[in-house]
Amino acid sequence: QVNLVESGGGLVQAGGSLRLSCAAAGHTFSNYAMGWFRQAPGKEREVVATISRIGASTYYADSVKGRFTISRDNAKNTVYLQMSILKPEDTAVYYCAATSRSPWSTYLNSYDYWGQGTQVAVSS
Repeated sequence: QVNLVESGGGLVQAGGSLRLSCAAAGHTFSNYAMGWFRQAPGKEREVVATISRIGASTYYADSVKGRFTISRDNAKNTVYLQMSILKPEDTAVYYCAATSRSPWSTYLNSYDYWGQGTQVAVSS
């Protein structure tokens, strides 16, 4: 079991930036592929970005490609999501998640461990 705690959410104007962090505790962090997901009101949870166990591979949803960057620091047991050029449609609760099933996954359903989420609100 791995426990995940997100931080860094908040209210920002369109065009602004935020950096989300997700601190992991429990088993060896480098055994887990990590992902960021989001859920807007009335919508299903969707994948935002994922990163492989050692950070060599990343995936981005088309809607955030070129604006968001996922990274991880295995020495600090932390995964980050740098968000730039934020848009009102980025408003959602952002969750980080972990999976040990494979070295890397882009599929929401393969992630077993989830944080409590952090709210991001982008005003126009």
